[in-house]
Amino acid sequence: MQERTRLDDAINGYKSLAQELEDNIGLIELGEAEGDEETVAEAEEGLRGIREIAAKRELESLLSGEADANDAYLEIHAGAGGTEAQDWANMLARMYVRWAESKGYKLEMLEESNGEEAGIKSVTYKVIGHNAYGWLKNEVGVHRLVRISPYDSAARRHTSFSSCWVYPVIDDDINIEILDKDLRIDTYRASGAGGQHVNRTDSAVRMTHIPTGIVAQCQNDRSQHKNRDTAMKMLKARLYEAELQKREAEAQAVEDTKSDIGWGHQIRSYVLQPYQMIKDLRTGVETSDTQGVLNGDLDAFMAAALAAKVTGSAGEVEDID
Repeated sequence: MQERTRLDDAINGYKSLAQELEDNIGLIELGEAEGDEETVAEAEEGLRGIREIAAKRELESLLSGEADANDAYLEIHAGAGGTEAQDWANMLARMYVRWAESKGYKLEMLEESNGEEAGIKSVTYKVIGHNAYGWLKNEVGVHRLVRISPYDSAARRHTSFSSCWVYPVIDDDINIEILDKDLRIDTYRASGAGGQHVNRTDSAVRMTHIPTGIVAQCQNDRSQHKNRDTAMKMLKARLYEAELQKREAEAQAVEDTKSDIGWGHQIRSYVLQPYQMIKDLRTGVETSDTQGVLNGDLDAFMAAALAAKVTGSAGEVEDID
């Protein structure tokens, strides 16, 4: 039913655009015939709106990957640098939360490890919504921040790094087999804000897939069994994502940067000092609206990265104006 609803929305959206296009063209012809410049101007404004909607629809049509329509797991990890890097990880997490909220997506926090003084060491969210993975998958990589540190009494400029990892929530009909001998399960006490129960029992669960070294952990529930179930789903999702990355690397070996998510491979720089500029190093898209981006306005970066990955073009998305 969900698939049917999506297809109906896509078809009806196309039909609506086609009808609006025909109506506005008819208005322009009528206005020109009668010398009514106001009608012509109104219809031309309508055409610009149609073009904008069509551009968005075109981008959405690029979300045709195997798991693009799925929900997504989003992980943020602070790099080396102590408090400064942990604060940047917290800013990055807030940026993605704001972006998800602007899209109408729901978020569930699955795990969070707070920094010693400020910020976070890591956080994991489940982002729930149509095409969540498709939009977020190109955010994988290292994000670099340059600013005057609020934690430096000498007010010096610091460079900080945090990494972003994204993998899809897999459907129940996808069978991922994990052998017991390949799995190590550790339990520990949750590191959250506390309460009467959360820090008294070993409810948090960490699962390690020994052959690949992939780890998944969950601590958001009081029940160890529920945390174990969630961690297993996350582990299967990460194994599935690893397989997708492997396929992509084999199919596009020449363009290995598309699959490279390791440290040292920055995808975006956020410069707040000595000037204001955020630039995507893969597509060349940049903006001076740093606060807008840090408040979740990521559409231009995501659209360009998606178009570049699908079409092989690294240029900016065409300005519809």
